[in-house]
Amino acid sequence: MKTRFLAIAALSLAASTFAFAAQAAEIKNIVIVHGALADGSGWRKTAEILEKDGFKVTVVQEPITSLADDVAATNRVLDLQNGPSLLVGHSYGGMVITEAGNRPDVAGLVYVAAFQPDKGESLISLASSKPAGGMNIRETKDGQYLYLDPVAFAADFAADLPKDEADFMAKSQVFASKAAFTAKVGDPAWRAKRSWAIVATNDRSINPELERDMAKRAGSDVTEIKASHAVFASQPEKVAAVIEKAAKDAGK
Repeated sequence: MKTRFLAIAALSLAASTFAFAAQAAEIKNIVIVHGALADGSGWRKTAEILEKDGFKVTVVQEPITSLADDVAATNRVLDLQNGPSLLVGHSYGGMVITEAGNRPDVAGLVYVAAFQPDKGESLISLASSKPAGGMNIRETKDGQYLYLDPVAFAADFAADLPKDEADFMAKSQVFASKAAFTAKVGDPAWRAKRSWAIVATNDRSINPELERDMAKRAGSDVTEIKASHAVFASQPEKVAAVIEKAAKDAGK
């Protein structure tokens, strides 16, 4: 009788431990790193969907003054999270999460129409390997920063958004330092972490073929969405679905 009781108790404890471990493995923190020539406000619709589904979302408003500064800004946000996080990066944000994602508390990486660099690569070196459809990047007068010509912004960045939304994104874009675009990454986090990638098939800011090639090289789980570079704003439901699947799979 005593042996049977101990056996039942042991099974009960094992089941409880397993349930706790499964619960602990769930990824509920989503940290989003926006791209250059935009800010984090365009992610609002996607963030609201994720939050409605029970996730905690934080958007990093990195300065885009240098890759090191932007990684530091991302680390400050990751420090505030309770438990593991899923890092999401758009465009240049992919450079940032590739570095910041090496932290042990990062469970996985989601690249949304983003650069997925390997060691020693920069945004400029990747972008020039397969030129994109839009080439309307301009320099500021001091020659230190880059921006997207507001006249061409809608066509090059957000062709599938309503005009008023695209116009506002053009007005609120964050200028990018040349230093951020020329910085080379170290050891890429995607070599040690699971990754997912969204290819925006109508992207004119990053060549869709380059997005496919980078994702294949990284072994990412790929989803293609017919959308502009601003896929996170024009197709928030589809982007949120990819992020939610990644969060679920990363916790297994």
